[in-house]
Amino acid sequence: MDLFLVILPVLLVFLTGFIGQRILHFNIKNISTLTLYVMSPVLAFRTFYMTPINIDYMYIFSFAILLCVLLFIVTFLVTRLLHSDRSETSAVMLGAVFMNSGNYGAPVALFAFGDEGFHIAVIIMVIHSLFMNTLGIFIASVGSDDSPSLSASFKKALKMPVLWGAVIGLVLQLIHVPVHQSVMNAVDLIADASIPVVMLILGMQLAVISRKRVNYVAMSATTIIRIIASPLIAAAILYFMPLPPLVKSVLILQAAMPAAANTTMLALQFNTKPDLVSFTTLVTTLLSIISIPIVLFFLGV
Repeated sequence: MDLFLVILPVLLVFLTGFIGQRILHFNIKNISTLTLYVMSPVLAFRTFYMTPINIDYMYIFSFAILLCVLLFIVTFLVTRLLHSDRSETSAVMLGAVFMNSGNYGAPVALFAFGDEGFHIAVIIMVIHSLFMNTLGIFIASVGSDDSPSLSASFKKALKMPVLWGAVIGLVLQLIHVPVHQSVMNAVDLIADASIPVVMLILGMQLAVISRKRVNYVAMSATTIIRIIASPLIAAAILYFMPLPPLVKSVLILQAAMPAAANTTMLALQFNTKPDLVSFTTLVTTLLSIISIPIVLFFLGV
């Protein structure tokens, strides 16, 4: 019960967004744009400005790359066993490879591990955001009728505000540029507000997800990879990395998160089995109510 109470505040915020969307029918895209272009970059700036640079950064980035590659390989092999077509393969990839480390993983890390764990979660969130806006776009476009463009994907990634927020914060820290306390107070207000808002957005997105026509075998395979295989692969990778126990715990927790809500937007944009992707997001998020406390138990929380 105590472990469930760790994620209960997060679930209650999701529920608030869900109910609010059902009753008031917000324009989710406008609110998402606000968080993406205004609030999340400020959060990334504060994290990379305030968190001391050390060798752990390199290991965290290496971990993120290795996890992504191994999940890609495992998922590709599974889709071959399922005889999935190109569009379904891309849809399964989107759900299995990309986890919700932003509007789910970061707040859970905050409640489970405190501010130090939260800062680590934001670092991995920025890295995953970079992957989502490059590899994620490419995978989604492969499943569409349009020809994929690697150059367009990378150009879009370079325009990501959250990436530049992280870069600016990192540069200012490295060259030891002090930021006036009054400015940091404003940064703190926006950064602290960003996480609750993105949590509400996930609840809103879940409220508009529909089941429609779904391949339940493909959905089940995606769910197993995302909920079970991903944290196990993460633990195996981290076994060989000399990282502090807290960092390892946060990274495993992030790997256990449900499918990223943004994958639904990519699937809709490229018409890559959006019903399968959105329903997978819903199912993995619901199952995480059980799976996340189990992961926290094994992490010793």
